[in-house]
Amino acid sequence: MPDISMTTVVVLCLAALAAGWIDAVVGGGGLLLLPALLLGLPGGTPAAHALGTNKAVAIVGTTGAAVTYVRKTPVDVPTAVRIGLAALAGSMGGAFFAAGMSTDVLKPVIMVVLVAVGAFVILRPAFGTAPSAEPASPKRVLAAIGLAGLGIGFYDGLIGPGTGTFLVLALTAVLHLDLVAASATAKIVNCCTNAGALAMFTWQGAVLWQLAALMAAFNLAGGMFGAHTALKKGSGFVRVVLLVTVFGLVAKMAYEQWVA
Repeated sequence: MPDISMTTVVVLCLAALAAGWIDAVVGGGGLLLLPALLLGLPGGTPAAHALGTNKAVAIVGTTGAAVTYVRKTPVDVPTAVRIGLAALAGSMGGAFFAAGMSTDVLKPVIMVVLVAVGAFVILRPAFGTAPSAEPASPKRVLAAIGLAGLGIGFYDGLIGPGTGTFLVLALTAVLHLDLVAASATAKIVNCCTNAGALAMFTWQGAVLWQLAALMAAFNLAGGMFGAHTALKKGSGFVRVVLLVTVFGLVAKMAYEQWVA
């Protein structure tokens, strides 16, 4: 494990707990977890190590949330697995190209993407409030495999933060799911993207396993609690959490980028 203070370890574990809850409710826990790792790890630590450790932590909480959702709400598991397999391939490709990326590139890209997500949700207030009465057609499933699987999977391996949120948005738009069902499906897909990216980062030796193990326990607790919260509160609550998460993190990262 890198030479970091106990205070920093505690802060990172608390960030993992909060990220697990956010990721289970609406996706995007990496928008909190990855910046925390980028700031908490010693200066000079390669960006790939933050990305790889993030994946090792996130896959535990995401899996816990996925199991909770599948046990408590109807989920089209076969469709989710098909999208997830495409996402696994996409994430491995993205992780392969992420090895040489610097942290200076990550933060502005994440901020732009966050603003776009927030604007979309605000301009579409009815988005994800009610599911379609008809099952998804083969064309829509194929489109979901391409967009949510290969496309967002590649993004997850390359950068990562916001993947769960983008999956929820894509699955809601393409498959006409409500936000709770989309969150449940996204967790299964996200397990696959995390697995693909983690396999590549492990092969590259870019995972800080001791730190990841500590943070993963907190992420798991947050993920399981978040899934229960989303199932109890419904789509309206998920939408509010989405907007608060997006704009809070935009403000935080903008401050760090241009003011601090």
